Amino acid sequence: MKAVRVREFGDVDTPAIEEVAAPTAGPGEVLVRIRATAVNFVDILVIGGKYQFLPPRPFTPGKGPAGEVITLGEGVSDLRVGDRVLAMAEQDGYGEMVAVRQEQCYRLPEAMTFLEAASMSLVYDTAWFALRERGRIKPGDVVFVMGAAGGVGFAAVQLAKAMGARVIAGISGPGREGALAQVGVDGIVDLSMPDLRNSLRARIHELTEGRGADIILDPLGGDCFDAAVRALAWCGRLVVIGFAAGRIPEIRVNYILLKNIEITGLQISDYRKRRPELVAECFAEVFHFYETGQVRPQPATTFTLDRFAEALASIRDRTAKGRLVLLQD
Repeated sequence: MKAVRVREFGDVDTPAIEEVAAPTAGPGEVLVRIRATAVNFVDILVIGGKYQFLPPRPFTPGKGPAGEVITLGEGVSDLRVGDRVLAMAEQDGYGEMVAVRQEQCYRLPEAMTFLEAASMSLVYDTAWFALRERGRIKPGDVVFVMGAAGGVGFAAVQLAKAMGARVIAGISGPGREGALAQVGVDGIVDLSMPDLRNSLRARIHELTEGRGADIILDPLGGDCFDAAVRALAWCGRLVVIGFAAGRIPEIRVNYILLKNIEITGLQISDYRKRRPELVAECFAEVFHFYETGQVRPQPATTFTLDRFAEALASIRDRTAKGRLVLLQD
């Protein structure tokens, strides 16, 4: 079969497509023919050798592909040949087939396409864990999502609304509202406004009658984190998801004490390894929200497998708009 192979860590054009032996389904595993795989920023980190979990080389990158089950390994009882699944594999998504543990495969709703499933992979589960597990969301909470026009941010906005929250979306500049206006956000904040440290708190207080945000999701870090901490309500929770702005911020812990606030982090891969039953709960609810029309992934731009480097480069260079997916016949 064809697969993208990383033999040396480097830039997005370092890997190459090679002919490799097809994997086999071991005990408790299924073999999935891949139909769609999202292209993610984390793939660039893995290819560059900068991610916290690095497989031995050579390897095939790509997380969370969607496809159909074609072979069952010994002892598999929960799936059948022909089942359409989202396979939350940590690698091997940039290939034609992948062997995955049966408990890491989630049957797709009948109406969900492989393209939609791949578009939701890694972003809706990350957003769900940030809200449900780390943020302990409750109906009526005020949720402020920074980077709301991005993959995780857009997913978080939809999920928070479906979970009964009041949602404020943070965007990186005027004109980036896009689809956010169509999903019923309760307010939009421009994170490019001057004096963000003070102006962000003032704007959030203006939108919440002086209360502040109960939950803030931060995939940005840097100055946005510094300002967001000040916009938390009493007993608020800020969930650190990433550092897309570049700088890893620091905080004086006396501020956490004075406002009774919590700052917590989310690293989604560990949940797949340590709490698979909670991941199953996550996808059950996300797919329920999809079936009831409460969440829909953004339209995706598709690439063939041989254009993987082009797709990765557009993410690296910040020219990508919406989700990018490698689509296979």
